[in-house]
Amino acid sequence: MQKKKSSIGWRNENKHPSLSEVFSSVSVPKQKGIWKKLFAFTGPGFLIAVGYMDPGNWATDIAGGAQFGYMLLSVIFISNFFAIILQHLALKLGIVCERDLAQACRDHYPPLISFILWILCEISIAACDLAEIIGSVLALKLLFGIPITWGVLITTIDVLIILFFQYKGFRYIESVVAALIFTILVCFSFEIISSKPEIFPILKGIIPNPEIIKDSHSFYISIGILGATVMPHNLYLHSSIIQTRDYPRTTEGKKMAIKYATIDSTLSLSLAFFINAAILIISSATFHKAGYTDVADIMDAHKLLNPILGSSLSGVFFALALLASGQNSTLTGTLAGQIVMEGFINIKFKPWIRRLITRLIAIVPAMIASIVYGEKGTTELLIVSQIILSIQLSFAIVPLVNFTGNSEKMGPFVNGPILKISAWVITIIIVLLNLFLLYNTLLGRR
Repeated sequence: MQKKKSSIGWRNENKHPSLSEVFSSVSVPKQKGIWKKLFAFTGPGFLIAVGYMDPGNWATDIAGGAQFGYMLLSVIFISNFFAIILQHLALKLGIVCERDLAQACRDHYPPLISFILWILCEISIAACDLAEIIGSVLALKLLFGIPITWGVLITTIDVLIILFFQYKGFRYIESVVAALIFTILVCFSFEIISSKPEIFPILKGIIPNPEIIKDSHSFYISIGILGATVMPHNLYLHSSIIQTRDYPRTTEGKKMAIKYATIDSTLSLSLAFFINAAILIISSATFHKAGYTDVADIMDAHKLLNPILGSSLSGVFFALALLASGQNSTLTGTLAGQIVMEGFINIKFKPWIRRLITRLIAIVPAMIASIVYGEKGTTELLIVSQIILSIQLSFAIVPLVNFTGNSEKMGPFVNGPILKISAWVITIIIVLLNLFLLYNTLLGRR
């Protein structure tokens, strides 16, 4: 007879905590100090926010701003709202069920379904890693003149950097990520001030415009923005790393953890929204305004920034932010890969082996594109990687919404009626948009 657990509704007992080497390793103060507790829970949100400002966002945001001005700001805003809801569900799943999303899928679905979900998730992580490689490679070329092909090879070295911080402790990883995010924030603050955007068109752009759906190309870019904003592997990541906090594993302790973790997540994603919106605003205020509506390439954007804005620092800050973005995403991508592999198939590799496997899978297409097609090929790969992420997103969201809406699994923490309806509406919208995207892509309509 199978042992009955406190969290019923799962096929298997969860014997191994997620990321066991750092599980419950960050202390949470026992006293009632609000700010101390909030500080203790601050960190996972930064790691999640990284996925919403990675190099993949740059290509779609630059293309959207250059071609359609501020119109697609509404898509970024809506996508960010979706992200806040979905990340809340992910952290709640991890806290309440003490499982990450991968473990939850393994303990709920039949082995074949779980295996398929794992393969799809690995593809999305490889696609995300591809975006990180391309972003870092382009930044190295812009800052130091390193050729694209050599830059691809250099990106394999970051395995050693990740390992160093991983062994130092989880708080070190969070600190490094926060420092890199601050670097990106400073760079884009400079860029947005230099570009002198118009306030009223920006506010108008946040309001959804029917033209977005009517124009097939703007719709295609919008789906790319959605795929670049709501990252599927982030849902697995958040459900795991929230468990690094040493909160009481009681009903009251879990309520407290959900409260502070949600604040951390929401504030961090609001920061990500600012950076994403800044990229599109800068592109609109410079390229679209100057008539360069065909700019969809990071390299072209860099070349045009200096003469348009009249400052040599514009290009430097642009490239520096791109490098920080790529390296930040590398850190979180490694953790997500480890969580997914351990959670779905219960196989634990050494971190450097796991990282090397993921990076080699992504390096092959990046190297081929850089040799055969050069800069244009790598940029096209960047956009394709975001489309792959967008399509895979449905396969991560449906299980998450299903689990957190199940009273057997969640008990008193089950999604309330409003949250449950909102979550399923978001899921249906994303699924339908991705089906439409797939249909148009197969027919060659872009």
